[in-house]
Amino acid sequence: LGDFEITALSDGTAPLPVEKLLTGTTQAKTEAALAKSYLKPGFETSVNAYLINTGSKLVLIDTGAGVLFGPTLAKLIPNLKASGYTPEQVDEIYITHMHGDHVGNLVANGKIVFPNATIRAAKAEADYWLSADNLAKAPDAMKDFFKGAQASVNPYVTAGKTKWFDGETDLIPGIHASPAPGHTPGHTIYTVTSKDQKLVLWGDLIHVAAVQFADPSITIQFDSDAKRAAVERKKAFADAAKNGYFVAFAHVSFPGLGQLRAEGAGYRWIPVNFGGNGGVVTAPAKK
Repeated sequence: LGDFEITALSDGTAPLPVEKLLTGTTQAKTEAALAKSYLKPGFETSVNAYLINTGSKLVLIDTGAGVLFGPTLAKLIPNLKASGYTPEQVDEIYITHMHGDHVGNLVANGKIVFPNATIRAAKAEADYWLSADNLAKAPDAMKDFFKGAQASVNPYVTAGKTKWFDGETDLIPGIHASPAPGHTPGHTIYTVTSKDQKLVLWGDLIHVAAVQFADPSITIQFDSDAKRAAVERKKAFADAAKNGYFVAFAHVSFPGLGQLRAEGAGYRWIPVNFGGNGGVVTAPAKK
């Protein structure tokens, strides 16, 4: 991406009963949409993260689920090492939101995995998920979400390795944070630019590609504010289709990188062609 190197990292996959989780539609419609993509209910969903090497900084966007979501995950650290990097090299970690499948690899057995990294996230997100009062008041079905976030992030808080931001924020040259609340109170998207190229990392603006690209009004039970989440998704999709830049998602089939094109009332997902663009990548000096 211009002078930057982007590495998609898989934390693995896990089954997701989307036919029961999607809202604003029916189970029959969901299953019909899945069938068009040759998918059956309970299919495996990807859990992706992205490493950005600017040449001077190594930045990780989200960290996957680790052990928080079952035995088929926790592959991010081995894949990070397979790509030629180590956890100790990561300078900063930007979190789209603090659901467990985005922060789970921050710790292992209670110990910090990225000892030299500073964790960055929206203040609204930290205030919500790291609150002991919010955990105590949460319904039983949500308590594990709070526990996962606190177990993963609080060791960095204690070590003085967190730095929250509020609103539109330039984090380092080439990476900008923008609020996109709805899925969670402080859900954030990150825009990466180098030279004339642009990549926007959308976190959980979408969960089920086979359904929500065609109809972005469809939401999911994980959304804290479904109406706002749909608004943010529609806005982001329209801008990406209009301007043609690259986008990346945590839960679109690995590597989750591509572009959008408007198609009827919805959008068509066009995965990135990795055939090579003949460019010279200068970023790996960070290695």
